[in-house]
Amino acid sequence: MKKKYQNGFFIFGLLVLAVMVTQLDFSEVWSGLLHTGYWFLAVLALWSVLYVLNTASWYVLIRCQADEKLPVSFWWLYKITVSAFALNYATPGGLMGGEPYRVMSLAPKIGTERASSSVILFVMTHIFSHFWFWLLSILLYVCTQPVNFFMGTVLTLVGAFCLLGIWFFMVGYRKGLAVRAMKILRCIPFVKKWAQRLIETRREQLDTIDAQIAALHRQKLGVFFTVFFLELLCRVGAALEVFFILLIILPSVNFVQCILILAFTSLFANLLFFMPLQLGGREGGFLMSVNGLGMTASAGSFVALIVRVRELVWTGIGLLLIKFEKCKPTR
Repeated sequence: MKKKYQNGFFIFGLLVLAVMVTQLDFSEVWSGLLHTGYWFLAVLALWSVLYVLNTASWYVLIRCQADEKLPVSFWWLYKITVSAFALNYATPGGLMGGEPYRVMSLAPKIGTERASSSVILFVMTHIFSHFWFWLLSILLYVCTQPVNFFMGTVLTLVGAFCLLGIWFFMVGYRKGLAVRAMKILRCIPFVKKWAQRLIETRREQLDTIDAQIAALHRQKLGVFFTVFFLELLCRVGAALEVFFILLIILPSVNFVQCILILAFTSLFANLLFFMPLQLGGREGGFLMSVNGLGMTASAGSFVALIVRVRELVWTGIGLLLIKFEKCKPTR
C-alpha cells in the first residue's frame, strides 16, 4: 500500500478515536476497571483469540483461490485483520473503513481482483454468520425463557428479518454480490455517483469478482462451510466476554444468558451501523437485553462500559499496527 494511503487511514482513525475517548467519563472508567481487575486482561486476551478465528477464515478464503504458495503469512494477515476491525469500529458506516484497507494491503501481493473477491467473501460470510447467530439465538430464547405475546411478536419479526438476510446472501453466494452491491450503492446519496462511475469503468473486473465468488460456493463447499463455522464460532465465543464481566457482579449468571445478551445487543447495535463505534446503540442494547432477562440496569451499564473500553483499547492497537506495515507500490 502507498504510504500516503497508509498515513491517511492511520490519521483518520486516530482522530476519530481521540474524539470518542473524550466522550468517556474517566472517573467512571477507572472505577469500572478497578472493579473488573484481572478479568479485564482476560477480556483483552479473549479478543486476541477471536481475531485469530477471523484471520483464519480470511486466510482459508485466500488459500483456496491460490494455485501457488501464498506470498503472505498468517500473522501478517492477523495484523491486517486487527487494523481493519479497528478502522471499522472508528468509521461511520462500518465497512467503509476496514474493508478498503484490507483490499489495498493485500492487492500488491496477490492482485486487486483476488484481493477484492477474498475480502468480499469474508465480509459476506462474516455478516451471514451474524444472521444465523441471531436466528439460532431466537430458538435458544424460546427453549430457555418464558415467551409472552409481546416477546413472541418481537421474536417473529426478528426471525423474519434474519431469514430475509440469509436468503439475500445465499443468492449472493450463487450469483456474486459485487455488481449487486454497486447497484445498491448507486441509489444512496453521496456515494451514488462514485458507484455509477465504478460500474461503468470497472464492470469487467466486477464481473470477474462475482464469478470467483460464485465458483467458490459452487465448487468448494468444504471451504465455504469451514469459513462459516469459524465465523459462527467467533460469534459464540464473543459471548464469553459478557460472561467474564457479569461473573464479577452476578456469580449466578450462565453462558446461555450471555449468548442471548450478546445476540440482542449486536442486532440492535448493527441496526445503528452508521454510528462510529456504534455509540449509544451498544449501550442501549445491553441495557434492554439484561433487563429482558431479569437483570438490573446497573449490570447492563457495567457490561457496556467494560466492552466500550475493550473496544477502544483494541482500536488503538489496530491503528498502531497500521504504522508497522512496510509500504510497497501497488500493482
